[in-house]
Amino acid sequence: MGPGLTALLVFIALIIIWAVVLKRNIVEAAILSLIILPFFGGVDQAPGLMTGAIKYVLNYEVLYASLAFIVMSFLLQHSNVLDGMLHIFTRLFGRLKGGPAYVNTAISSALGCMSGGNTPNAATAGAFTSEWLLKSGWKREQAATLIAANGGLGAGFPPCSGLFIVLGFPTVAGFVEEGALYMALLVTGLYQVAWRLVYIHYIVRKNHIQPTLVGEQEPISAVFRKHGICMTLFLGAIIPVLLTMGPLNKALAGRSEAWEGAMDSVNLLVWLPTLMICIILLLDGKNIVKRFDSWEDCIKKFIPHMSNTGGLLFFIFAVSNIITKLGLGDDVVAILDKMNLSPIVTLIVVYLLVAVVAGPLSSTATLTAVGVVGHAILVGVGFDPLMTAAALLMISSTEGASPPASGALFVACGLTECDPPKIYMPLINWFVAPIVVMGCLVATGILPVP
Repeated sequence: MGPGLTALLVFIALIIIWAVVLKRNIVEAAILSLIILPFFGGVDQAPGLMTGAIKYVLNYEVLYASLAFIVMSFLLQHSNVLDGMLHIFTRLFGRLKGGPAYVNTAISSALGCMSGGNTPNAATAGAFTSEWLLKSGWKREQAATLIAANGGLGAGFPPCSGLFIVLGFPTVAGFVEEGALYMALLVTGLYQVAWRLVYIHYIVRKNHIQPTLVGEQEPISAVFRKHGICMTLFLGAIIPVLLTMGPLNKALAGRSEAWEGAMDSVNLLVWLPTLMICIILLLDGKNIVKRFDSWEDCIKKFIPHMSNTGGLLFFIFAVSNIITKLGLGDDVVAILDKMNLSPIVTLIVVYLLVAVVAGPLSSTATLTAVGVVGHAILVGVGFDPLMTAAALLMISSTEGASPPASGALFVACGLTECDPPKIYMPLINWFVAPIVVMGCLVATGILPVP
């Protein structure tokens, strides 16, 4: 076994022991890995590997994008923009059978496109809809199952932390464009939403649920007049996408060489969070400022928000760079030469492993622990790097529905006063297993992505 694969296995072991056995912060495991793993290249090479990895991360534009999304999420949580969107969703879906379930799914999808957090997703959408679900005829176990599963949309839609981790994979960086993976994850997220609509329809028919009039009953036009401005936040995603791909991009790039250079310089993952931050500040900047007693209070609340995810991404990118330089690709190829599994069986085994690991670990930890080598193996046996990366992200998002240690699961059970073990099997049967199947279909091209 070569040094690259050995370093990866040690990295996986450190994360699992640190997060599951010792129940410590996974960022600590990433820092420890950054210190230990360079020595697999030899004592003389270790300092160079470590400093080289840190320089790589500091110049990595994807790190800026990931930190910018964290800032955006923080601002969104302290603004009135989200409240306005909730009013609109409620008015649109409140008169439907299963209306609160559709609202929960819509909110979770919208938050997934903006913040990328599973547990906050479940908490925000669930706090607004849990009692509404129960009063409309949903059983506690059914409501908790839906809220927990919808929490996973935080990692099922871009932007999410997993997207940035995957972009740092050695078999993704340089082979898959950031914008292409963004759009692929968006489409796989919509597939997941479609499956949730099947679950909602099933429960509505099973429980004979009728429409509920809970929520704002003003005319839709009046609701949009009051809160419609909040929906302009989505322009922060729409404009960069239009400028980086599609007919508008081609039309502008075709005007001259200068325009072509300008269009090529627009980075989707940089401009998307930047533009959304600007829109949030324009819409509600004054109220955001009033929510903090002082700048000191703002910083105290922001640092915990940034430290976990931001610190994790920084050290994960650095460790990934070290493992790559230690020769992970060559080591994986050597192992593949000795394997006799067919490509399809290999695909199923890898994705099942990802789903199993997503039970005790978060989606980011899952991608870190098994995602790198899993993607390398699948690309090595001939699968498309983009398709397999999108499917990998899709399956890792089952963190929200994976027992026993999902944060979204416990949040959902707390909101509905449901005993957690009662929703283990419904979550596995309705969401974990079907999403693994969908991931396999995406990777093989049966379910299309752009």
